[in-house]
Amino acid sequence: MPRFFSVSRKGFDWEPYVFLILFFAIFVPIASVMGISNFFRTIMSTSFDLLINTVFFIMAVAVITGALASVFSEFGVVSLLDKILSPLMMPLYRMPGAASLGIVTTFLSDNPAILSLAKDNEFIRYFKKWQVPLLCNLGTSFGMGLIVSTIMLTYSNKMGVNLFVPVLLGNIGTIFGSIISVRIFSIFTRKHYKDDEVIKEKTIITRKKRPGTVGARFLDSLLEGGKTGVDLGFAIIPGVLIISTFVFLITNGPKDSSLGYQGLAYEGVPVLQYLGSKISWLLDIMFGFKSPKLIAFPLTSLGSTGAALGLIPNFIKENILTANDIAVFTTIGMTWSGYLSTHIAMMDTLNSRKLTSKAILSHTIAGIVAGMITHLMCLIFI
Repeated sequence: MPRFFSVSRKGFDWEPYVFLILFFAIFVPIASVMGISNFFRTIMSTSFDLLINTVFFIMAVAVITGALASVFSEFGVVSLLDKILSPLMMPLYRMPGAASLGIVTTFLSDNPAILSLAKDNEFIRYFKKWQVPLLCNLGTSFGMGLIVSTIMLTYSNKMGVNLFVPVLLGNIGTIFGSIISVRIFSIFTRKHYKDDEVIKEKTIITRKKRPGTVGARFLDSLLEGGKTGVDLGFAIIPGVLIISTFVFLITNGPKDSSLGYQGLAYEGVPVLQYLGSKISWLLDIMFGFKSPKLIAFPLTSLGSTGAALGLIPNFIKENILTANDIAVFTTIGMTWSGYLSTHIAMMDTLNSRKLTSKAILSHTIAGIVAGMITHLMCLIFI
């Protein structure tokens, strides 16, 4: 007799059936409203437009900022910032001054950059065992900071507003978020690790330099940093195209309501907008969002900040963005930095897999509170 149900060694395998039910429950209603042909044409058109007009723009910014970050690191600017920030680390984060190097490194690049430091014996010996897992939340809080801030500033002309102050407030809000995230997480790490001893004896961390003349070092660091930006640009393509396309499918309606669906880019069924309208009063109080569509940015930032940045040009076209929104987006985009897609791997690399759920919980709370703090600062200063 043929088997109509797959059975694993441990019993009935329900996973494929649940997946298929959820898959069809999500996409069949959307396709039925838009029409099958329009549904697929919209997906292809949206993905292509995101690739050409959003991904390549972010990549261009990443190449420039990557080159700048590499030059800063090569000629000691990063080390100088480390020395300046070190006295603040213990009172704010209860972490050694060396952790400030992780902030600078991830701000100039992305979340996983702090892992290379964590694997460096000359760096990690400054930390107690319970402080090492905190590097995950600390680094993630500032991931892609320079790229996010630079991209937000480039929208000043399109919005007709000087966005320097909102972006600055967004960065300040990120600092609050990082402190909240690390402090909450430290409650769990201190309970987990009873050993309060430093991992190894302290030594002086020396700055590494490339061989060659000053000119050669400058060109090498410039080109190598730019290459890092290209790699980052390619790395965000799947997230931007897949996640952003799906978000648009459940956020926007037809381009022209009188003509109905035409299979154009960025069309969709406004499910997210409908759900957002039900809690619009809460979004207004917490973040100052005036449009329910804007909830798409923080939700997308959970998985990919690069994908979330891909939503902004469309928000600007619809004229629903304010300076407050840019500030809150900057904070949430940096603080969360797609942590749901990186936290598990980062915690595993730090040999703290058992604390992953605690790290995620701490960071979720921090991102929400940081956005609220930034909105409050906007009410005061803007």
